[in-house]
Amino acid sequence: MAKKKGEKYRAIIEAAVRVISANGYKNAPVNKIARAAGVAGGTVYLYFDSKEDMMVDIFKEFLGAFIEEIRLEMAEITDSAKKLQKLVEAHLAKLEENYNLAVVCLVELRQPDPMLREATGEVLRQYFQLIEEIIEEGQANGSFDPKLNKFLVRQMIFGTLDEIVTSWVWHRRSGLAAQAPQVYKMLLYGLTGHDKEPVIG
Repeated sequence: MAKKKGEKYRAIIEAAVRVISANGYKNAPVNKIARAAGVAGGTVYLYFDSKEDMMVDIFKEFLGAFIEEIRLEMAEITDSAKKLQKLVEAHLAKLEENYNLAVVCLVELRQPDPMLREATGEVLRQYFQLIEEIIEEGQANGSFDPKLNKFLVRQMIFGTLDEIVTSWVWHRRSGLAAQAPQVYKMLLYGLTGHDKEPVIG
């Protein structure tokens, strides 16, 4: 059965991000999330079967929307290096926009709960596939070194972005999105062996 959507659904999701970011998943009971959303505790269960179900929707709503958005933007780009640049810029900018979401993504993606790991893993696999597609395209058209293992490259790209966000969350030393040009340049250097934009066709 399709879930209810609407203003209350969105309010609960956004409140859950704030409450979980501030208190951690285990210390964020449904009644606290309901109060933050301005709804009765029982109302939450009209939209979600459980807190775990709510957590899954957080990742589907936010990460799923991000993947869809970045795919649409990339559809207008033919240069593989530019697609990589767009990915780096969008990843860092999106999480800088929502500090609470950044905290939830960093902490809760590492949840030991098998159900949560499996559910969030589904959404993450879509993101990994997007990164792999950029790598494959770049290797096919000569922009990126074809000898590189795409799975290792994907891990390095995602791992780099994840570590940059982690450092920003814990230390807030500088703007997150402002680091995108240097991060992109270093990744591009590793993929091509130089830091210049590859010339295609």
